[in-house]
Amino acid sequence: MIKAVIFDLDNTLIDFMSMKKASCDAAISAMIGSGLDVKRKKAIEVLFVLYDKYGLEEKTIFQKFLKEVTGRINYRILANGIVAYRKARSGFLDPYPGTDYVLLKLKDRGIKLGILTDAPRLKAWIRLASMKLSNFFDVVVTLEDTKKEKPSKEPFKTILNKLKIKPEECLMVGDRPERDIEGAKKLGIRTCFAKYGNPEAKAKADYTIGDIRELLKIVK
Repeated sequence: MIKAVIFDLDNTLIDFMSMKKASCDAAISAMIGSGLDVKRKKAIEVLFVLYDKYGLEEKTIFQKFLKEVTGRINYRILANGIVAYRKARSGFLDPYPGTDYVLLKLKDRGIKLGILTDAPRLKAWIRLASMKLSNFFDVVVTLEDTKKEKPSKEPFKTILNKLKIKPEECLMVGDRPERDIEGAKKLGIRTCFAKYGNPEAKAKADYTIGDIRELLKIVK
């Protein structure tokens, strides 16, 4: 019997990559409008190469971007890019359709809910608060809690301990087969691949769902 459901955050509850792409597009447009002399397509390519190198949570990504394309930081251009990014991000920070309904139904069934994310603590909580989802979760475990990223066993052990749940009583829902699914399997946690968040990937999970609402058929 499933007594707890653990969710990844980005691309499982929130369409993170759509938000990231839209926010970056707005930032590049603002920087070009403020005098950055670079082609839009080239700028986007460079920015995401830097994200691949430093991670999607890199705080100084636009400083690194400007140094890469111009050799220096123009703070007028930088400021306009950051402001545009933040404005666009707030407009796109929404959960997948049906997410709040699913979480409410799970809570009504007495299921414990947790978040296990590699995102920094404050950013994770800001995303949850922005989506008005923070009150649904009994436990939120972020990168700072273990200093280990999935698929390390440590984050999974930590959230199981906090939820006071045995591995076989738990279901892990995530979009990254190599992190969420494989990491959970190491401890004997049942797994559910959120294919809607990563359509091109394939996962050897116990369950695969194309819509978060399908989760209610699994957790009865």
